[in-house]
Amino acid sequence: MAQRFCSLAALGQVSSLGRGNAESTQRLFGGQPDGLVWRDDLVPQRRLRFASVAGPLPEIPARLARFACRNNQLALAALVQINAPVEAALTRFGRARVGVVVGTSTSGVSDAESAIAVRETTGKLARSFDYSQLEFGGLAGFLAAASGAAGPAYTISTACSSGARALASARSLLALGLCDAVIAGAADSLCGLTANGFAALGALSSDVCNPCSANRDGLTLGEGAALFLATREPGGIQLLGVGESSEAHHISAPDPDGKGAEAAMRGALADAEVEPDAIDYLNLHGTGTPQNDPMECAAVDRVLGRRTPCSSTKPATGHALGAAGALEAAICWMTLAARAGDSLRLPPHWFDGERDPALAPVRLVSVGEAATVGPRACAMSNSFGFGGNNCTLILARGEA
Repeated sequence: MAQRFCSLAALGQVSSLGRGNAESTQRLFGGQPDGLVWRDDLVPQRRLRFASVAGPLPEIPARLARFACRNNQLALAALVQINAPVEAALTRFGRARVGVVVGTSTSGVSDAESAIAVRETTGKLARSFDYSQLEFGGLAGFLAAASGAAGPAYTISTACSSGARALASARSLLALGLCDAVIAGAADSLCGLTANGFAALGALSSDVCNPCSANRDGLTLGEGAALFLATREPGGIQLLGVGESSEAHHISAPDPDGKGAEAAMRGALADAEVEPDAIDYLNLHGTGTPQNDPMECAAVDRVLGRRTPCSSTKPATGHALGAAGALEAAICWMTLAARAGDSLRLPPHWFDGERDPALAPVRLVSVGEAATVGPRACAMSNSFGFGGNNCTLILARGEA
């Protein structure tokens, strides 16, 4: 692994947590998150909390009008933040050596819903609608065209692990010598189709999600985008380990014993060539659903024990589905980037404090808590998707 460098050299992001790294970092550590809003326009006759991205988003350039949808606007909001390092990579390596690999689960469904609504009243789809907005591959095609990258470009859609698997694939493209740099991450946008699907499953919380609480009652949906520029450079913040599993236990429910989650975490540790006690922080998948939290806590207890500080950051970002893995890798990236000497500030675990006694007693991060780290700090991130599509990432940073 020591020779298979994958530097996450630059990061752009947008979510309900914030826009850009500075604002997102400040809000991650600065106080209880307040970015979730009440909406009654997504699920009929229900007023629910959602982690929407507020305010205007960048306009899609006219030359790329066929890609004009909210999902691609979220991606563009992240891309423009890393324009300078992407341009430098294109100049240094050539366009054909810079790839794009991204994840999504909804793509442009919200814009398709609007176009279909127009058809219901006029008999024709909205003139602004193009199928490129809706297809999964449209996100990668848009980012390649918007950035100028001409290397391999594709989209991954493995439900809630999509963003994490996109980073894993980017590292593979670098290791195989197919690319010298990769724009990697994910974007997902809120839409009625997804909201009503989760509502039909009885999986939506009545308020902000409450991971690991005895009172948890489901997840809170969110949206956002996080894009990294991955290169083979040593130093900086590295994608040190990847673990992937697919237990296919059930179409929507995880293996209740957490076998798939355990396999992904152990795989990431083996790939990174580190022992469990090397992990200084774990970002839980932490959805706050009755089924996820027991299986994940049990798996964490078996793999990492009760020493490793853990937190779910979904009360701050919502569950951004296909973008969740990338956004939570971004939270690990921000945590490592904020390292000060041997002190590592940790993202708090926000919940009502009434811990479910039936859960394995993993160590949940308190507000203001910091870890004391050695020469290399390591952060792990779990992402578990429908159908048992699991992915665990380990990010690392040496001494500042």
